[in-house]
Amino acid sequence: MLVRSIHLTAAIVLLALAGPAFADGSGDPSPVKNNDGKYLDKDGNPTFKVGADGTVDWYTYSGFRRYHSDCHVCHGPDGEGSTYAPALKNSLKTLSYPDFLAVVAGGRKNVSTSQENVMPAFGDNPNVACYMDDIFVYLRARANDAVPRGRPAKHEPKPETAKQQEDACIGKS
Repeated sequence: MLVRSIHLTAAIVLLALAGPAFADGSGDPSPVKNNDGKYLDKDGNPTFKVGADGTVDWYTYSGFRRYHSDCHVCHGPDGEGSTYAPALKNSLKTLSYPDFLAVVAGGRKNVSTSQENVMPAFGDNPNVACYMDDIFVYLRARANDAVPRGRPAKHEPKPETAKQQEDACIGKS
């Protein structure tokens, strides 16, 4: 399991360093390509799609679920922040996709004169690492006010490729 965690962390960091990116999170989040249920923006970054009736794509819905299983404990419900950690809804307005991956995988330590904040590394936690794109997509949707607070009422079905990627990352259940 340790070797698998090391490989997972290394793959995430390499993707963050080599993957496509816009200058910051304020890039146009409009989906221009559907890759079997995963939407990408014009720069190839994962993005959200919300239908006129409020139906979200699978990855936005999955990101909501994954964010609320691990991230909300520090960053607050719906990416709104807390007294302990910043509002990721705001951070995703300027944070690029590769930088997001690098911070989540490797962690971050910020020290100021008033306090020390530590973001732990989640690159070896498959419950987060295997779903980083989903969490990014959800937070990007929140940063762009594309989805309201709370659980999305309707979502697209889970694509077969999402099932395959999950099995490959976590292992067949």
